[in-house]
Amino acid sequence: MVTAIVILTCILTVLLILIVLIQNSKGGGLAGEFGGLGSNQLMGVKKTTDLLEQITWGLGIGVMVLTLASYIMIDKGENAGINSVNVDRAQTQTLPGAAAPNTQPAPGAAPSQAAPGAATPGASTSALTPQR
Repeated sequence: MVTAIVILTCILTVLLILIVLIQNSKGGGLAGEFGGLGSNQLMGVKKTTDLLEQITWGLGIGVMVLTLASYIMIDKGENAGINSVNVDRAQTQTLPGAAAPNTQPAPGAAPSQAAPGAATPGASTSALTPQR
């Protein structure tokens, strides 16, 4: 659903750009280049500018509403971070050549000397796992 809203927002944005380019500015704009004189004779100058201004406001409001809707619809839960195979693989894979963490005290050492959760030097993979 979010993808559809993003695509619709892109389409409205392109239409908004085109409508703004068609409008008459004080220097004439692109309306005179693309047959703006013929449309002025058909509908009148005032009615054409009023219609283009209303379309511009409508498209601008539509883009803002769809942007806010897409922000609301995006999941912001705990697991809403980056979903990537590479990130998952980096979090679960150990470094090559790294030994498994040694949680048992060395032989002959008193249990009070070994810190709980102590690992051998160079075997830590804490740089690869996120801290929560």
